[in-house]
Amino acid sequence: MTAVSAVTAAMSAVSVGASAGGASGLDAKVLVLNRYYSAIRVIDARRAFVLLAKEVAEVIAIEDGSYVSYPFTTWTELSEFRQQFEATDHDWVRTARISIAVPKIVRVLAFDRLPREQVKLNRRNIYARDSNRCQYCGKTFATKELTLDHVKPRVQGGGNSWTNLVCACVKCNARKGGRTPEQAGVRLIREPIKPKRNPAISLRLGSPKYASWKAFLDEAYWTVELSED
Repeated sequence: MTAVSAVTAAMSAVSVGASAGGASGLDAKVLVLNRYYSAIRVIDARRAFVLLAKEVAEVIAIEDGSYVSYPFTTWTELSEFRQQFEATDHDWVRTARISIAVPKIVRVLAFDRLPREQVKLNRRNIYARDSNRCQYCGKTFATKELTLDHVKPRVQGGGNSWTNLVCACVKCNARKGGRTPEQAGVRLIREPIKPKRNPAISLRLGSPKYASWKAFLDEAYWTVELSED
């Protein structure tokens, strides 16, 4: 089976292996570099496989402390070896005839643009910045049990901004109501700030699975921020 046909089979969901977290291997996240090895965005494995199958990108893997590039055909062939010896180190896409390791990094061969520098102000990024932790009681909650709180309430002129929006559990939000923390007798556990990079990506850097991203996201080398689709 060729690399292109393998991807076609995987994309049609013949048989998709589950990642350690239970999600489809095609939903795993992949860091994209431009041709100058600058990080430009994070995409899911579906889009990464399309880029690889069209031969407009290559896989970047870490081996013995060095970064090595592979065309997709070679990566597909190496996946058999990786499945035998590194099965738990990868997410997998499985078809009836072949299993392909999901690459953690791909490099687009003919793209040299840098990403836009604005980090989006949205609910997902605020929850990620605050690590799903209520900024008043300090407890961590599932996303569905959290709300957004305006530190300076809207009824008092507070707006939507990185420095005025925080995660809050339902109980703390109700207790605070339309008051400032001082008026409600509560304290923020951390002052809200605008993150320097996409906060969802910063969370992933804490996982050993994405350790290979760190060299390309180190602010000593890359000062631009990332966008995540």
